Amino acid sequence: MAISNEAISIALKKKGIRQSMSRKGNCLDNSCAENFFGLLKSELLYLQEFESIEHFKKELIEYIDYYNNKRIKGKLKGMSPVNYRIHSKRVA
Repeated sequence: MAISNEAISIALKKKGIRQSMSRKGNCLDNSCAENFFGLLKSELLYLQEFESIEHFKKELIEYIDYYNNKRIKGKLKGMSPVNYRIHSKRVA
């Protein structure tokens, strides 16, 4: 059963969710989100089985904290995203 884009847009609007749409032909609009969710799947979802929704939520919250505060990235001069943001503000 296929769901139309219009039906999805209406359902999101009813729930108060603002839909993010990339401009046609511009894949870079969502590249940061795509990168994050790719890492989330490979570093969290595919590595374990969750006992319950509550267990998944707990692990997700811990992963987001790890990603933002402890996980270093070469593109961020070997710093976590939070540390890089703090460093960038200091040198600006």
